[in-house]
Amino acid sequence: MFIKNKFCNNRLFRSVVSCRFVLCTSGDSVKVYSTRTEEWLHSLQGHTNQVTGIALNRANHLQVYSCSADGTVKLWDFIDGILIKTFIIGYPLFAIYVSEKHDGIVFLHIAMDTDSKNECFQLVAVHLPKSAEQEVEAKELSAVSSRISPNPSCTAFGREGQYIAFARHLQLNVYFFRKQKTYSFSLKATDKKGAKNAFTCIACHPADDCIATGHEDGKIRLWRNFIHTKEYTYSTQHWHHNAVNTLCFTPEGTNLLSGGIESVLVQWQYGAGNRKEFLPRLGGSILHVSTSSDGQLFCTSHSDNKITVIESSFKVCGVIQGLVKGDAVLTDLMIDPRSKALVLNGKPGHLQFYSLMRDKHLYNLDIVQQEYIYEAGLDQFEVVKAAFDINGYWLATVEERGQKSSDLEFVLKLWAYDERTQSFVLNTTITAAHTDRIISMCFSSSEETTMLVTTAEDGQFKAWCQGADDQSFWSCEFVGSYHNLKPTNCSFSADSSLLAVNFQEVITIWSPDTWELLTTLCQPPGVVRDLCFGRLSCSKYLIATTTRNLLCCWNLLTCFPVPPRMNIIIIYSKMWLLFHTMFVFKPSEPRPLFTHKNMCSEKIHRAVFVPREEPLNNCDESSQWLNRSQLYFLTQNMDLLTFSTATEEDRMLSSSKRLVIDDSVAVTPFYLLLGKHRQQQQKLNTPSHPAADKPQQPQGSVTITEVISLPFPHLRCSVLQAHKCYIFSFCFFWHSYREMESSEQEMNSEKEEEHSEEEMEACDSQQELRAQGSVDEVTPKLSKAQERELKRIRKTDFSWMTGLIDSKP
Repeated sequence: MFIKNKFCNNRLFRSVVSCRFVLCTSGDSVKVYSTRTEEWLHSLQGHTNQVTGIALNRANHLQVYSCSADGTVKLWDFIDGILIKTFIIGYPLFAIYVSEKHDGIVFLHIAMDTDSKNECFQLVAVHLPKSAEQEVEAKELSAVSSRISPNPSCTAFGREGQYIAFARHLQLNVYFFRKQKTYSFSLKATDKKGAKNAFTCIACHPADDCIATGHEDGKIRLWRNFIHTKEYTYSTQHWHHNAVNTLCFTPEGTNLLSGGIESVLVQWQYGAGNRKEFLPRLGGSILHVSTSSDGQLFCTSHSDNKITVIESSFKVCGVIQGLVKGDAVLTDLMIDPRSKALVLNGKPGHLQFYSLMRDKHLYNLDIVQQEYIYEAGLDQFEVVKAAFDINGYWLATVEERGQKSSDLEFVLKLWAYDERTQSFVLNTTITAAHTDRIISMCFSSSEETTMLVTTAEDGQFKAWCQGADDQSFWSCEFVGSYHNLKPTNCSFSADSSLLAVNFQEVITIWSPDTWELLTTLCQPPGVVRDLCFGRLSCSKYLIATTTRNLLCCWNLLTCFPVPPRMNIIIIYSKMWLLFHTMFVFKPSEPRPLFTHKNMCSEKIHRAVFVPREEPLNNCDESSQWLNRSQLYFLTQNMDLLTFSTATEEDRMLSSSKRLVIDDSVAVTPFYLLLGKHRQQQQKLNTPSHPAADKPQQPQGSVTITEVISLPFPHLRCSVLQAHKCYIFSFCFFWHSYREMESSEQEMNSEKEEEHSEEEMEACDSQQELRAQGSVDEVTPKLSKAQERELKRIRKTDFSWMTGLIDSKP
């Protein structure tokens, strides 16, 4: 069992775009998307650590280089997802660049040996050795410059690799390879107006000696005549009100693209002064811009983990949305009972629905329903709580504003699922659900009646139900409290017959039918922090965690605590798991089912069990707890990790293998789809005795096979031509079948006549033999006509009729 970094953020700081594909780094792999369908095609997997950069191979536009913190550079065929070669560098790598003038050389960012915090980097040129081996050690490294910026956007090649420009802090450096000389240019810390002049990004014109630099104050400077240190000039263009995050020239050099926190892509016309064009409202802050080699497509990556594909006419033609990365996940990780999608905070004021099976963002649900203003320090509404009912018909949300001030505002909303729109529609808004902040809420587990319970810092818990007069809206049914203590958590039992609400150290058990307090449970060490009932065979147990890092379990049939007590994090389903060292156990058994140390290098914020569509079989004993559900957990950096078993990996591998390959038919996806069915049909039609010869296919079926077995769609014939081939093969097949049927009838009639003649001759011969007294010792004689017919039948080959007879309707 191992942890897979499968659903991490798509990091496009060094992305690659072509007219058909978009490549971006994602954890320890590179994802390949289609620009036309926006679908994920496959991943380039092979690195053992974070992939930090990608760059197209200038010598072959179908290949891409990738560098990683594992100290290797890999060359891929990204069309087919094949690893071509691995170059072992031996140092953690943080960025990669390629140049048209430097064939067989890549430029890499590596940390300086004297820097323990990885804040200072040096640019080195690595000569990639040519070898037939798949793994090659690259030993020839030469330093180009030291103490460069750790930001990959502050380094760029100019004039097809004649020089390289890199900026750090307030200094711009230009290194010419032919002269092997560096020219440096500096800016003051602030100008007369107090603006910040630090460099943030850089781009070089593909044809002219011009360098564009972005700065913290939002200005863009175009540097020229930088061959001479004292005679350089620059012009200034300004639109961005904050730092410029990225710059990129189009392949022809006619336009300059820029982006920043405003979520607006700006296109500056090169050589036309201050003429520009805008594409606003693209989503999160623009972090990186890249263009295709033909200049027909632009690609922007955003802080919310989104890729936007833009046509050269400045129209958005596609959006590839990953798991939306926000400032924080305030809600729990939830599973939508209907779509089985993961639900959590997404865009500001939204809930995102993310498909774990397809690794695709489904949609955003606007909860706040207000325009979000991207301004630091502005207090705006945020979604802090959310819960689904057991059937997925209802969704409850809580939004707050003023968390850091005394003027707290919060709203409780209930959303109903609309079958027509296939989404949730606002049903009820409660502006004064409690007099203080809502801490937790949960729906009842019963499918017959739906009830929502909320707990708040005002010392009360409330039960909300649909009104008796009007079933479409919600109202408060009961208000409960316990000795003026503050409730923090609530949970329904599996059958909704019990409700558990904890008030600091005390857990109260209520009957939702009569709202009678049935019993109280008290565990002295610490305030209860989490509370949950068991499920399935463990539904009689109640689990609670405390601020003293203890986990307590009660058997509600006896109301006595049950061991064990361990360090905690999350509770769900039939299994419970505990971090930092993870323990998985059943409440009915004190011994853990599974233990895992050093879960992740980052801090884990949330986790959830996701039910499987089909249970896993043939798992080893340590993975039995993952048969019915799969564990996902979210890190501080918004990386979504999951546990994967060996059985799952074997199943994925076996699905890619061929089923049963027939030598007479080409291997195509269409054939593989029918392979299993054909194998079953062959088993049913196989006679008890093996066939001597393999039946030949008629000409019609060969024609059909040739039509449907072409491996690529663009090689297939037109529909009209395929229709003609099919009709011709069908007519030939029917004509052959009619001829075979008529020949069968003639043969049967001849056989019947011969059989009657044989019977008569056999009777006469038997009478003669009886008279002689030895029937078994004498062989019957054939007539001359019978001998000629037998010779003719023996010479005729009827094996071609076997396939037609078997397929006879």
